[in-house]
Formats: sequence, structure tokens, C-alpha cells
Amino acid sequence: MKFLRLPLILMLLSTGAFAQSDAQKSFDKLKALSGVWEGKLTTDMPIPASVQNGPMHITLRTTSRGNALLHEMTSAGSPDDPITMFYLDEDRLLLTHYCDAGNRPRLEAKTSPDGKTVDFDFVDVAGSNQHQHMHQAKFTFIDANHHTEDWTFMMGDKPVHAHFDLRRTGDGSGAASK
Repeated sequence: MKFLRLPLILMLLSTGAFAQSDAQKSFDKLKALSGVWEGKLTTDMPIPASVQNGPMHITLRTTSRGNALLHEMTSAGSPDDPITMFYLDEDRLLLTHYCDAGNRPRLEAKTSPDGKTVDFDFVDVAGSNQHQHMHQAKFTFIDANHHTEDWTFMMGDKPVHAHFDLRRTGDGSGAASK
């Protein structure tokens, strides 16, 4: 009977070792957003009419053999696109936002207990932080074809909030979603 205990103990230990971390689960959930999204932007800051009235386009693409997620944001009249990279760092899910303010803030994820939201909070910033930086991001999963994003940008000590209500328009291959 003693010889049966060791394999049982080893099996239980190995099951725990292979359990998926919260960071990995959140990263997988974000990667499921890979595709093309379109929606409306609302913000508490005055923005050009072309941005306010036109749709926002967001493309999410899994890259680097599944080790990173690229997020690109475009709008009418925008000269270039800010990008954000999501990735795992050991047991943490991080994002680095390549900001049009000329810096690269890093934010760390925390997932809600129900798994419906992933909140990213400021960790640090590389590059100039004299005036402004991205400070928070929140992704809320509605269903496979609908999610929201809330971004908080710090202008000095004043937060500026942007809310994106997004619907899937394609899978990234050029095919439209139904």
C-alpha cells in the first residue's frame, strides 16, 4: 500500500505545477480579442471633430509565436498610431504602451474575481515623463464580438479618461465577422 502513495503524491504535485496562473488566463483572454474592432470613443477632454465623430479602429494581433499581443489604435485624421504590447513576465501580465507623448509606460494587470475585466495599473515609465503618460487601462469582456476599453492618460496631475465601446468587424485576415 505504501508504494501507491508516492505516485499519488507525485500526481497531485504535478497537477498543481501545471495549473494555469491568473496572468496566463488573463493573457489568453486578451489574445482571444485578436482581430479588427471598430467603435465609438467618448472622453472627458475636447478632441478634434474628426476623431469624435468618426469610428475608432483597433487591431489586436497575436505575435512572437503567441508570446505577445500587439494593440494598434487608429482614427480618422491621426498621423500615426499608438501601439501597446501585452506580454507575460514570469507570473505577471504587463503591457508597454508606446505613447505618442514620446515615452513608454509599463502597466501591470490585475484580473477581477469573475474574470470579466482586466485592469492595468502604472508601474513605471521609460523616456520623458515631464508632462504626460498613460496611467491605467481596463479591458471589459462583454462577449466574443464586443468589449470595452477604458484608458486613463495623465496630463500633469490631471487624469483624462477615454472609453472605447468596440465591436468585432473582422478576424484580422480581411474577412468580416458575422
